[in-house]
Amino acid sequence: MLTIKDGEFKMDGKSFRIYSGSMHYFRIMPEYWEDRLRKLKAAGFNTVETYVCWNMHEPRKGEFDFTGRFDIRRFIKTAQEVGLYAIVRPGPYICAEWDFGGLPAWLLKDRNMRLRCAYPEYLQHVSDFYHRLFEEIGDLQQSEGGNIIAMQIENEYGSYGNDKEYLRYIEKLMLDCGTKVMLFTSDGDDNSMLSGGTLPDVFKTLNFGSRASEIFNAMDRFHENTPKMCTEFWCGWFDHWGEEHHTRGSDSVAGEIKDFLDIDASFNFYMFHGGTNFGFTAGANCYEEYQPTVTSYDYCALLTEWGDYTPAYYAVRELLLKAQNLPETELPASPELQTIGKVELDESTSLMSNFDNLGERHRVPLPESMEYFGQNSGMIYYETKLEQIYDPRELRVANVHDTAYVYIDGEHKATIDRRDENKVKGYDTFKFDGCTDGCTIGVLVDAMGRVNYGEHLYDRKGIDAIRYGNQNLMGYDVVTLPLDNPEKIDFSLEGGKYPLFMRGHFKAQSQNDCFVHLDGFKKGCVYINGFNIGRYWEIGPQRALYIPGVLLKDENEIIILELEGCEKAEAEINAEPDLAWLISSSEIKYRRRESKRQSRLSSPLPHLHDKPVRPRSGS
Repeated sequence: MLTIKDGEFKMDGKSFRIYSGSMHYFRIMPEYWEDRLRKLKAAGFNTVETYVCWNMHEPRKGEFDFTGRFDIRRFIKTAQEVGLYAIVRPGPYICAEWDFGGLPAWLLKDRNMRLRCAYPEYLQHVSDFYHRLFEEIGDLQQSEGGNIIAMQIENEYGSYGNDKEYLRYIEKLMLDCGTKVMLFTSDGDDNSMLSGGTLPDVFKTLNFGSRASEIFNAMDRFHENTPKMCTEFWCGWFDHWGEEHHTRGSDSVAGEIKDFLDIDASFNFYMFHGGTNFGFTAGANCYEEYQPTVTSYDYCALLTEWGDYTPAYYAVRELLLKAQNLPETELPASPELQTIGKVELDESTSLMSNFDNLGERHRVPLPESMEYFGQNSGMIYYETKLEQIYDPRELRVANVHDTAYVYIDGEHKATIDRRDENKVKGYDTFKFDGCTDGCTIGVLVDAMGRVNYGEHLYDRKGIDAIRYGNQNLMGYDVVTLPLDNPEKIDFSLEGGKYPLFMRGHFKAQSQNDCFVHLDGFKKGCVYINGFNIGRYWEIGPQRALYIPGVLLKDENEIIILELEGCEKAEAEINAEPDLAWLISSSEIKYRRRESKRQSRLSSPLPHLHDKPVRPRSGS
């Protein structure tokens, strides 16, 4: 059992250091779990760490899913078979650049809901989930012969609040559910974070990206004679749409790991393998402005999004094996990639023609959010009718979350982006030409990911109102569109107007991974054989989407939902990763591609130097 004694970790009474790497089972296809875990073990790590995604496990209140990509039990047992310990961070809030920080969207249906505090209704929901979760993982604890050695209470709570009654509740709940392994908290090194997010008698850990020896001194202020443990060593960073891709050199990463080893500290590498925000699972940040996260969770991790080795992997591996006097073992093979070629999208149909196939209709007096209707993600459409005469005037749309396409009598008139700074008291305005015999106003809203960190967690999707001057427009037909049922698209229905579904077919010779490149497309998402592999957006930095080979068959279908328009109804599927992301398995290969990558980008890529500059404390 892992314990703490004489200021250090002990494993069965012997001195022990935790060398852990983060991998999120829900961001990786389960067929690849064993491969990625073996690569973790081969690099000298002894532990894997994962968050738990409450929103995926309980997408609707009382309906639980622990299958497929969400089979956390299988993931942890696979880690044990590979020879790894496990650290589990069950939240209930995880941040992780994941939609709503892992909290289920249905919490927001209650306008009185209070999150991450001792609010009775919220606590009851957490309790219900924890009891079900522990049915899956309780017997996988080290005390029961399993490999889970530690679990976290909440997550970076000092960056959000200071409700000690709430933290004590989570601690007691975990103990009541059968936790028998070490509990801990993790926070930034700021005094207020440690004061607000920790409990006096619970082991405290820190999250940071550099200067280990200096930052660990923060614990001296709390009189802690405990092991030095960084629960999130940020080896890289994540990307928002519309910004440059983050990178970090292998020398910088290795230098920081050497510092941990020199001061005899333990750490969890965030991320060892980042994976992918498949579907609509990516979250967002909101400080001065709303910033949605891209599909790839590459994170400049030691393994690429598709599981290949990076220069930093080899550098860190050399240090860890030497520190533990471990021999080099043969590495698992790099993933094989394949090229399909150009795929013609020779069928199309409009999203609006398929409303009745894909969505559900509702009638309400005023606009309500997705969460009100029990919708977790996707798009939502609002339609209201004006009768008789309305003079030309600006129409105001209140609190667009996140991108709204406005139609008058079916014709696209305006696009409203939540990120636009030219708002007046929460309203976006657009010119309305008026009508002499009534008209129909339609607003289609694309939800780009709920805020996953900070004060704006209450991020309900849709719109709040449409106003003509002081007149509040009322009486709405609403269509909820989760877009999780592409098999129901009817391509015989009218097409031609965006948003447009475009379909093509292609053959694959193997189940090797590949990438779909979307040059000439503007904004949308891609389905491969019915599986939503994620969003694309012309503003970058991500230019291509990863296709896990396990999704492929001999005969394959690709469906692209393009919201705004494309130059040519054709996609390219090949073995070339997004060049903005490319960190190959050798420095030589990386440098060879560097000039080609730079030519595709309008400005040089930033380099993530010593400490990431961020307005939040951790992932």
